[in-house]
Amino acid sequence: MAKWIETLPQPAQDYLHGRRLDEVECVISDLPGIARGKAVPASKFDRQDYFHLPDSIFYQTITGGWGEAAGDEGFIERDMVLKPDMATATAAPWTGDWTLQVIHDAYDREGTPIGSSPRNVLKRVVRLYEEMGLTPVVAPEMEFYLVARNVDPAKEIEPMMGRSGRPAAARQAYSLTAVDEFGPVIDDIYDFAEAQGFEIDGITQEGGAGQLEINLRHGDPVKLADEVFYFKRLIREAALRHDCFATFMAKPIADEPGSAMHVHHSVLEIETGRNVFSGPQGGETDAFYHFIGGLQKYLPDAIAVLAPYVNSYRRYVREHSAPINLAWARDNRTTGIRVPLSPPNARRVENRIAGMDCNPYLGIAASLACGLLGLKNEIRPDAQFKGEAYEGEAEIPNEVGAALDLFEEATDLHEVLGQEFSRVYGIVKRAEYDEFLQVISPWEREHLLLNV
Repeated sequence: MAKWIETLPQPAQDYLHGRRLDEVECVISDLPGIARGKAVPASKFDRQDYFHLPDSIFYQTITGGWGEAAGDEGFIERDMVLKPDMATATAAPWTGDWTLQVIHDAYDREGTPIGSSPRNVLKRVVRLYEEMGLTPVVAPEMEFYLVARNVDPAKEIEPMMGRSGRPAAARQAYSLTAVDEFGPVIDDIYDFAEAQGFEIDGITQEGGAGQLEINLRHGDPVKLADEVFYFKRLIREAALRHDCFATFMAKPIADEPGSAMHVHHSVLEIETGRNVFSGPQGGETDAFYHFIGGLQKYLPDAIAVLAPYVNSYRRYVREHSAPINLAWARDNRTTGIRVPLSPPNARRVENRIAGMDCNPYLGIAASLACGLLGLKNEIRPDAQFKGEAYEGEAEIPNEVGAALDLFEEATDLHEVLGQEFSRVYGIVKRAEYDEFLQVISPWEREHLLLNV
């Protein structure tokens, strides 16, 4: 056994115990959150310290097109140096041989982190907290749908068939019977997660037909983003074993609720480990209100990152379990910013705006960036909202073009996320939006073809 295998995280060592490692998948996230990289024989990985991929992977749109985001030298596809973070090594238990996945970080030839790499963006934001003597802590929630296999893009998406032989039903939130309908898929999700060393805090049925939610334990933002990144692939692979699809699309079914990635935030003092949202007597601190104020002020600028596609904005519908504004309140799920019930040492703020279709590194980075600006600039929030926030005015852009307009002018946010990332992201998302505008939808053909 190669010496480096003995240094792997314990779950990876347990997975390989008594077995010969065949292959290593060298993985990096692109802007949409798709896993890019190379699969190499274990013997080759044993001999290499890094590998190369072109920087153009960060210029690619979700459709496979290209944004004109290259630098002054033009589109020359300069090689990046990709180095493994062995702490991320984990099993790929669905493969036919014994395979590990390892997330890599991207650097240029001088060893400087590539600014447009999503994982580097999140690391940058965490580092800015550390420079203030603070450590951010997050806990993401992942909502997704299990749907019937769909190989025709023109066909509407339908819920999967449950073990009872009936399609999954809507409006069964928190039903254990509904969860049981997907038992075989969930069992594989648990098995894969255990093999990969991931701890699931809970699985619940959400309000949509075939919609589930997985909660993760709170922890380091980069580690948790890694897990969400891995989980998306894990869940898709588990679904395929049972002749269905798992989708993280924000709004896959027209009359059903959308899928969010709610993010819970706390901030600790590095020196003491104290939650800065709570004072010595357990009361709410200025930092608690400043963090909320930062979310309120800067989230509109970040919506293009938290809701990155045209479909993302179909989720923000009144009375459909998604926020339409940036009000905040305690224990109120109709507001965009929620303060859950918790003891003082676990006081946290939940961002309910982000869609599950966002890149987990970028979604968490953008949310933390807004809170950081609130802390630095000591921004006070609006008064706590009372009542049902669906009755208030909409404060979220209603389409991706308007969101990109706000993002491209958000200089304060660019300083936190990085100028290079902000430049590349805006260009790539504009390219996606322009491509979408060339598509004629079924609605247009149905209502305009013979009537206008």
